[in-house]
Amino acid sequence: METRDRTPDQLVDLGENVHRLIKYEGELDQGFAAEVARLAHGEKFYTCIQCGTCSATCPVSHYMDFTPRRIIAMVRAGFREEVLRSFTIWLCASCYSCTADCPREIKITDVMYALKQIAIKEGIYPKRFPIPVMAQEFYKIVKKKGRNNEGKLMMNLALKTNPFSLLRYAKVGLKLFRTGRVTLREESIRNHGEIQTLLGAVDRAREAAK
Repeated sequence: METRDRTPDQLVDLGENVHRLIKYEGELDQGFAAEVARLAHGEKFYTCIQCGTCSATCPVSHYMDFTPRRIIAMVRAGFREEVLRSFTIWLCASCYSCTADCPREIKITDVMYALKQIAIKEGIYPKRFPIPVMAQEFYKIVKKKGRNNEGKLMMNLALKTNPFSLLRYAKVGLKLFRTGRVTLREESIRNHGEIQTLLGAVDRAREAAK
């Protein structure tokens, strides 16, 4: 995998300004694949034949730093940090094309979701990258009120990623506020405490299953 800003002892010069990182087996996370498989309910995860169908059918693979096929291979090999720091897991469109076309019936989209969960939990993702920030803000609002608020979600997302984007979309935003399509007024379900109880039970069950 190509890399930059590494110390000389970590790099091997392959010519034409291409460098590749050498990682010894002892540095790999041997339990990473099992962790991902458990979260993704991926009993077929280990049957991947590396045919590349997932990468070929993915509509956004050309924007990814690692294709879905490579992500699967890297997870199984134990490249935890490289996978969690990649942009690939955040660019997944959740279209399920890879899952539908996989000849081994591997739930690749669920694998991507599992990797997102791990990355968010460990705080390993590109800073100010909007997708993981939006996921966290959405979860916080729903957990607190039981219902999403688009206006608050948009404001929190902009403030935590790129505050200047508020100026760029100010005209459209004002129109949405005027027509009532977006509001900062929070709505709540009647028994929102039940949502917190449910999510808390899910978290405890997940911890117990480890």
